[in-house]
Amino acid sequence: MRILFLCVANSARSQMAEGLARAMLPASVVVASAGSAPGGLNPLAVEALSEDGIDISGHWSKRLEDVSPDTADLIVTLCADEVCPFVPGSVRRLHWPINDPASANDIDAFRTARDQIEARIKVLAGLIDLPGGPKAAEFHASLRVRDLAESTRFYGWLLNTWPKEWTHRYATFVRDDLNLNLVLMVADGKDLHHDTLYHLGIGLPDKAAVVDTYHRAVAVGVPVEKPPRTTWKGTPLHELWLSDPDGTLIEVYARLTPEELAAMPANQEPEYLVAGTAPTV
Repeated sequence: MRILFLCVANSARSQMAEGLARAMLPASVVVASAGSAPGGLNPLAVEALSEDGIDISGHWSKRLEDVSPDTADLIVTLCADEVCPFVPGSVRRLHWPINDPASANDIDAFRTARDQIEARIKVLAGLIDLPGGPKAAEFHASLRVRDLAESTRFYGWLLNTWPKEWTHRYATFVRDDLNLNLVLMVADGKDLHHDTLYHLGIGLPDKAAVVDTYHRAVAVGVPVEKPPRTTWKGTPLHELWLSDPDGTLIEVYARLTPEELAAMPANQEPEYLVAGTAPTV
């Protein structure tokens, strides 16, 4: 992968981005920077990065034609108020508007720009080798609300539909055209009903896709709260529960086919779908 950072002078923001990217991204990623009106490397940019242990003192300002922009896989522009250089063609683009620290000519402004760029590159680093995920067919989420009636009116307006159903505890909105299921729930401190209310969820086509997502999650190191299983009580589903980095639970599920529903056991005990994942008694 080849990433090109662009700003106007290629003296501060794009230079710091180049240095940070070289330090933070995999060695297989080729990084360059350039500007539409190169103005020389700013010594305060060198100083700001040296505080992070990164040496860009050997960098120099480059023109677009010096870096073969047509070969880039990703172009990141960092201009805020200025007109950024533009490279034509079908290439992935990101725009990170960072205020030009050179206008302040103060080391603190360069530190601020450095930290903002560094945080963005940290996110980029996690996406460079992103493995394939599940192919979701629908999405659902739940929100805690203070006033159920007031929030139901608002989301009824926002989604342009009445809720499919509601009780004194929750209201459920369904938009099939958006593949959306949204649940509003009263923030009363009580436990949520485990069959109908959950934090976040994606629906998959079938049982095999749920099992496949489990193996993908294990391979990438995603925490598994509950391994894939078929549940019968409440809403029958093939389901897998994951946890995101903040501990939010994610339900990955597939609805049962009529044939699968017909095979429901008399005791309705969950059926674990991957050998060795059932809890031991």
